[in-house]
Amino acid sequence: MSVRPVMKQRLKSGSWWARWARWARWGRRSFFVACLLPRILSAQDRWTPELSIKVATVADVVPSPDGKLAAWTETRAVMDGEKSEMLMQVFLAQSDGTGRVQLTRGEKSSEAPAFSADGRYVIFASERDGRKNLYRVAVNGGEAERLSDWKGAMASFQLSPDGKWIAFAGREADPDEELAKREKRDFRVIDENPKNHSLWIIPFESDAKRPARGIASGPWHAGSIAWSPDSRRIAFGTHSSPAADALKSADIREVEIETGKTADIAASAAIEAQPSYSPDGRRLAFVRSANPPSVFSDNRIALFDRQTGQVRELPATFDGSPNIIAWSKDSTRVYFSEARRTRSGIHAMPVDGAPLPLLEPAAGVIGQNARMNASGAYLGFTKQSAAEPVEAFMMDVASARAVKVSDANPGPRPPLGETSVVRWKSKDGMEIEGLLTLPTGYAKGTKCPLILVIHGGPSGVFGETFIGAHGPYPTASFASKGYAVLRPNPRGSSAYGRAFRSANLNDWGGGDYRDLMSGIDSVITQGIADERRLAVMGWSYGGYMTNWVITQTSRFKAAAAGAGLSNLISMWGTNDVPTVLDDYFSGPSYEQIERYARLSPLRHAGNVTTPTLILHGEADVRVPTSQGYEMYSAIKRHGVPAQMVVYPRAPHGPREPKFVLDIMQRHLDWVEKYVR
Repeated sequence: MSVRPVMKQRLKSGSWWARWARWARWGRRSFFVACLLPRILSAQDRWTPELSIKVATVADVVPSPDGKLAAWTETRAVMDGEKSEMLMQVFLAQSDGTGRVQLTRGEKSSEAPAFSADGRYVIFASERDGRKNLYRVAVNGGEAERLSDWKGAMASFQLSPDGKWIAFAGREADPDEELAKREKRDFRVIDENPKNHSLWIIPFESDAKRPARGIASGPWHAGSIAWSPDSRRIAFGTHSSPAADALKSADIREVEIETGKTADIAASAAIEAQPSYSPDGRRLAFVRSANPPSVFSDNRIALFDRQTGQVRELPATFDGSPNIIAWSKDSTRVYFSEARRTRSGIHAMPVDGAPLPLLEPAAGVIGQNARMNASGAYLGFTKQSAAEPVEAFMMDVASARAVKVSDANPGPRPPLGETSVVRWKSKDGMEIEGLLTLPTGYAKGTKCPLILVIHGGPSGVFGETFIGAHGPYPTASFASKGYAVLRPNPRGSSAYGRAFRSANLNDWGGGDYRDLMSGIDSVITQGIADERRLAVMGWSYGGYMTNWVITQTSRFKAAAAGAGLSNLISMWGTNDVPTVLDDYFSGPSYEQIERYARLSPLRHAGNVTTPTLILHGEADVRVPTSQGYEMYSAIKRHGVPAQMVVYPRAPHGPREPKFVLDIMQRHLDWVEKYVR
């Protein structure tokens, strides 16, 4: 399940619950693996989960102040002996893609790169000394220098435009808390003593011994940070607490650096987030939801006029889900990213007009976390498509010329199954869209087994991302084994507008179920899918729909539900964002008990005849593990083949690469056993 706040998204999924995606011994080893990767790929003639887990993730592409350099992160799996982690490092290159170097190394991740105001250093965050702190490294190389000596929790940070200060959101270490852990007295009282983050600053030239100075704290949790152009003020986002269910309480505040005086900029019942000052200092842009907010709300870019104190909303965007990137240098436009159907791009919103496209790919996905340099002349972003892995790009805004600067996933690669956008009519005539991947080397007219994969959310969306990447569902590996894969965007998905996003209100398992079945029927009618060899699987809400599907039909030969909801009544009181269910079902479970019961797969579990694989993270608080146990027990009780696998330490989406690899392989093995 997912939450759809107006916060910056780390995931491509534009959803509420997911919309609410990281030269020591390893340094030498990672260099060795990177050099071998092209040979490994060329030596294999088909995709496998083992190959997909090696695909790197690229993010946080940042242009230097003069636009001559680009920094970004690359994340790779480390599975050596007792290690199972995703290791992130910072890379650097000229803006034309030459002179590419790995800037950070070691056995701990380095993240969130940013250039100093003079462009001489790259600043990043890392836990290389045991706790997260800020470091800088010269762009021409050398040892990293620690800038902070912070012993508590640290989140986002931003450098001041004048280059003198670094602001960050964080929480001081609590000696009593540490002592309680050692003495085994670390019990929690629910909803008491929230671990709120405050706002802090340190001088950029700090020698790691000067303490951070707190500049703003209160009965709120600080998040995103934006400096004013004159470096005298900071606008920052807050929530009532760090709890996931507090995301609807998002407001924007401003603090004066010298005096510490704090004022509310946007503090209504709507969600307000993503503050960004105009270069002339006259306005503050932010994203605001409808009032009151809900999972169906459209979000708009709004402008706070610093002279009049008035707020004005700008025209609506296509999906009502803009992510602010930056202002144009002349303060006349706000750049933002947004998904549109199976693609996403970057747009410009004039302060006195309608949105205009800036960068829209003919195919594929532009990453949602694009960055612009201080002059507004250069844009850094990631791009990928179904056939091409993610890489970092730099674009000259004036000429719209983009250049690939990274080479995180070099070829050659085994052949991929062809992926295309497909459309069909649902039972009620609504047009539904999805992605269909054909088996590798598919011969037209051949009927093949088909796997239906359902996204999370419900307001997630399947975009045209690289099918060879690692994740729960190894699309490229399925295709290499002769399976077609259908990934629909049924009603309730993001990227198709508010009406479509809200079309599943009080109707989970209704119209969305018919959308999915109509999609299967369409692929069968085209002569691609063999109706006798079908499988269904999904994660989170996709797991819910998988559970629902197998209680409504016996047409599938195999099913796999990952972190799937099964009992909506118990789900409401045990997950970390119950207000999301309030929105979808018009109230809490105790007020809508019959609706929650009727739409729970568990109530219909006696109908299941499909062999079912159930996967769950033991540390999942979004969809608690008990949801998996309830469905597993019911299926087993009726004598249907079932297997449940629980991953220790794993949250809602398992992150440890050994777990991710196991999940991919289990899905492949399960369909091979029951569908082939």
